[in-house]
Amino acid sequence: MKIAITTLGCKVNQYDSAALATQLGHAGHTIHPFEPGADAYIVNTCTITDRADAESRQLARRVKRWNPRARIIMTGCYAQANPAGAAAVPEVDFVIGLDRRSELLRALSGDLDTERVVVSDLRRTESQPPLGAEVFGGRTRAFLKVQDGCDLFCTFCIVPWSRGRSRSVPPRAILAEIDKLAALGFQEVVLTGIHLGGYGEDLQPRVCLADLVEMIAERAAVPRLRLSSIDPPEITPRLLDIMRRSEAVCPHLHMPVQAAEDGVLRRMRRRYDTRLLRDVVAEIRRQLPDAGLGTDVIAGFPGETEGDFESGRALLDELPFSYFHVFPYSRRRGTTAVKLSGHLPKAVIAARAQRLRKLGEHKRGAFAAGFVGAMLRVLPEGTQVPGRVLSGYARNYVRVRVRGDALAANREVSVRVGSVRGALAEGVVERR
Repeated sequence: MKIAITTLGCKVNQYDSAALATQLGHAGHTIHPFEPGADAYIVNTCTITDRADAESRQLARRVKRWNPRARIIMTGCYAQANPAGAAAVPEVDFVIGLDRRSELLRALSGDLDTERVVVSDLRRTESQPPLGAEVFGGRTRAFLKVQDGCDLFCTFCIVPWSRGRSRSVPPRAILAEIDKLAALGFQEVVLTGIHLGGYGEDLQPRVCLADLVEMIAERAAVPRLRLSSIDPPEITPRLLDIMRRSEAVCPHLHMPVQAAEDGVLRRMRRRYDTRLLRDVVAEIRRQLPDAGLGTDVIAGFPGETEGDFESGRALLDELPFSYFHVFPYSRRRGTTAVKLSGHLPKAVIAARAQRLRKLGEHKRGAFAAGFVGAMLRVLPEGTQVPGRVLSGYARNYVRVRVRGDALAANREVSVRVGSVRGALAEGVVERR
């Protein structure tokens, strides 16, 4: 059977789709591009905003027009959080919640005809997140979901209800999975999770993210290990010390601050203030002076005054972030933030988001420009064509275009940066 999969949302959703594609391939199915011609379509949904829910419904309607006889399955966070809403879409044949791959396979084969909706209560489950992804967009970087769910309940977020309680994969299973990815040729593994910094709090014996990173670094099965989003309180001096001493762990952190003003942080129910934020950034720069440091920021949160925005923007400008992911605040039914007073006009939110994006673009370019003349270790991506320039990421997440004799994709090289255009560094290989 030819099966097409599309994924909305975060890297954890992308991992889930990759794991599903791997399992489908092992079962003898063919993964088809998400376009007309497939026998079945799987929409792996996101539910972070009401707009994401609507996009999921629109995709189901679109693919049914492509092939009216195709089987349409909706899975992912929207299917998990609002199965009735997903099932109300006439074009959807099955609604399968998270962590229910066996039922999804049965729906594809026609063995689940009596059950149109299959969703479990993830707030009650203690089962560990399933692994098994081997199929990614290339053979350079693989994602590995080591944790799922969240217990923080920030006021803007629906994820604790859609993804359930925090659950971690035991270290032994993670190390075995990394060995498998290394054998498949991946040169970099990115650890990801819904609340990655909370890794291990549910395990017996209890471990923490720093413990896991240290185990992986000591094993050194892959040349490069990268960490995805970690909240400020969870970036500890010990974690930074492990990163500093390790040859494998990339000096790159993504710290989603969401806001940089204390009143807004309190309304978001974040677990830190700007003083802690300053302290964490100072420790990062002390231990990892050349590290890339990214962040997520929500623009126009309810109750954010012009003064709040300017104060937060000034702090974001002052701190040595190297890039921003900016999200205009969008209402999400079922969250506490919807009930807060002070919701802002869409035009105000959009204008603030644009100002933050402009600042982020400036900081990304300035960070890259700081490495002109320096050597960076870069992992080129893609397929090598004679005479063609490749690009890839340095360990500190600077994007680099690479030239050099006998340049090969998926093999780390040392590159002397000669120039920067916008945020893209350019250089030549000096040694392999």
